[in-house]
Formats: sequence, C-alpha cells, structure tokens
Amino acid sequence: MAQFRYRALDTAGEAINGQLEAPGQEEAVNQLQERGLLVLQVVPTQGEAARGWRAWFNRDPLSGAGLAQFTQQLATLLSAGQPLDRALSILLSQPSEDKSRRLIERIRERVKGGRPLSAALSEEGGQFSQLYISMVRAGEAGGSLEDTLAQLALYLERSQALRGEVINALIYPAFLVVGVLGSLALLMAYVVPQFVPIFADLGVPVPLMTQSVLWLGQFLSNYGLLILIGLIASLWLLGARLRDPERRMRWDRRLLSVRLMGPLIQRLETARLARTLGTLLGNGVPLLSALSIGRQVCANRALQGAVSEAADQVKDGGSLAAALGSSRLLPHLSLQMIQVGEESGQLDAMLIKVADIFDAEARRGIDRLLAALVPSLTIVMAVLVAFIMLAIMLPLMSLTSNI
Repeated sequence: MAQFRYRALDTAGEAINGQLEAPGQEEAVNQLQERGLLVLQVVPTQGEAARGWRAWFNRDPLSGAGLAQFTQQLATLLSAGQPLDRALSILLSQPSEDKSRRLIERIRERVKGGRPLSAALSEEGGQFSQLYISMVRAGEAGGSLEDTLAQLALYLERSQALRGEVINALIYPAFLVVGVLGSLALLMAYVVPQFVPIFADLGVPVPLMTQSVLWLGQFLSNYGLLILIGLIASLWLLGARLRDPERRMRWDRRLLSVRLMGPLIQRLETARLARTLGTLLGNGVPLLSALSIGRQVCANRALQGAVSEAADQVKDGGSLAAALGSSRLLPHLSLQMIQVGEESGQLDAMLIKVADIFDAEARRGIDRLLAALVPSLTIVMAVLVAFIMLAIMLPLMSLTSNI
C-alpha cells in the first residue's frame, strides 16, 4: 500500500485536503469518488516530497507560456471537429521538448483508456492548477469543452502578459539596485581603507566626516563577510517564521497597509481574484466552488482568509459583494461593481470588467512607481558617492592649503 495526498471538493463545494492509503493512484481516485468527492489532485506523498527540492533544478514540462499555447492549440483543434485523442496526437507530433511530449503522451493514453480530460490532467500533480482542471471539468459537463479551453487560453495569456510586464519593468531597477549596492560595498570595503595609513602618515587633522567614513570602511573591510552571512541568516529566519500561517497572515495584512506598495498589491490581487471568479462563473462553475478556487489563486494570505470568510457568508445566503466587503481588504469600486453584477444577473461579466479595470490600474501604478524609483536610486547613488569622495578629499585639501 502506498500513501497518497489528495485535494478534492465535497458536495458543498468546500476544498478538502488529506492523505489516504491505496494500492495505486487509480485506486486512490476511486476511493475518493466513492465518498462523493470531486477529485482535483492525487499525488504520492514520496513524489510530493521529492518535488520540493527537485523544483529548484527541474522545470515543469509546460511553462506558463507553453501551457497557454497548448491550451489554445487544443481548443483550435477541437473547434475544427477533431476528436480529443486525435487532437492530442496532432499536438504530440509537433516539435517540442521531451518533457512536454511525454506529458502530452501520458494525457493521450489516459484519454484513450476512457478517462475524461479533467481526470487525465489531475493525475499530473502540480502541472495543471485547480483552476485549470475545474474549468475543463465544467466544460466537459456542459458539452462545450472547446469554448472553455479557448476562454482558459485567453485567461492564461492575459495572466502571462501581466506577469511578463511586471518582470520586464523590474529588470532595470533590479540591476540598478545591485549595481548601486555593489559599487558602494566595493568603495567602502576596499577603496576607503587604503586611505587610513595615508592620512596617518601625513599627520594632517582629519574631519569628523572623514573619520566616520574611514571607520565605516574599516568596519566593512573587517566584518563584511560576517555581515553578509548575518543578512542571509536573517532572511532565512524570516522566511522560516513566515511559514507559520498566523504570522504569514499578519505579515500579508501589514503589506496591504504599506504606502505605495499596499494599494498596488491590492489592485493586482483584486484583478487576479475577479478574473478567476468571472472566468469560472462564465463556464458554469458554482459560486462556492469558484470562491474555493479563487481563494487559492490569491497570493496574499489575508485576502485568502477574506475569501474563505466570504464563502461561508455566501453559503448562509449572503450576497458576494457584502461578504467580500466585510473584510475591508478589497477596493470599494470593485465591491460596487460586483453588487451591480449581482443585481443585474451578470456577475461573471462584471467580474471580468473589474479585472480589466484593476489590471489597467495596476499597470499604471507600476509605471509610476518605476518612473520614480529609477531617478531616486540614481540620486541616492550620486549623493552617497559625493559624500564619500568629499570625506576623502577634505584632509588632502587641508594638506594642500597648509603647504
């Protein structure tokens, strides 16, 4: 008997995580289905543990862009009237990496064996998200798998586009920060200490500013490695402490209240949550199940908790806008638009509009932040270098004037 870890939804749409013993993965799935659970993922616990450290060295068979391309191509082939197994065979014949080919081949073999596509995807562990599998399952139930895949491809493409824009925008500031810190560390740790014996031999009066810079340079030269080790250890300790759910919840809640960064994180998370809920509802997924999936899409733990509480209130008969508004973590405009969507019976379309609005606001916020960050870093670098050079030049200027 082997141990398996599973994720599933019960009849009320609540997410359930747990472990069970079974002779194999297929038997584990059957056991869960006999309990009336909707299986989302079943993975061996040993394989899951190995995945934790292997993830640092091994890439997933399909990257974010590769997954969007796979979804779009599969939707196109199904729309052209191709059977599912035939469409997967066509995708398999295209040039691709070995990992991608093996993944598609495993999915095709399961489909040929009579498994629905959603079940075939769920057996691939973390490669396909709960959102992806749930939408595919909803498309199968509604008989519109090709349309669902097309919408899913659009969702993935937009998510990848936003992520790519953020990464591209941060590349230059990241290199600038590394350059600034590296240059200052090199200047203080290796260049400034060279002037200590020179000023001692000259016997000129050393101003307080110069003494401070020389002392700091000597300190960094002697203890710089220990400081670096201490910083790394502090970051590791902070990461270990944030693994505690309660501490992570408090940390993420504080992040939302930080000036400049808090509103930006709020807009990004609101857009992601709204797009996920709108896409799921538009494809026939029940609201409670959509909220359960949307909670896992949120990266901020405080917002995850707010969505969980909202799901409980919706289950008791409350409206989505009022339930999400009780946490006071989402923008007021988004709550108003959600309320309008509920009253008009077009909640899914209104959620997509909310996502579009806050995607655009997040992009503008990122652009403004970076527009201020780059010149600010340049000015700080110039001021610090000028301060250090002035501190070094003052004793030399004093010596020159005495001569």
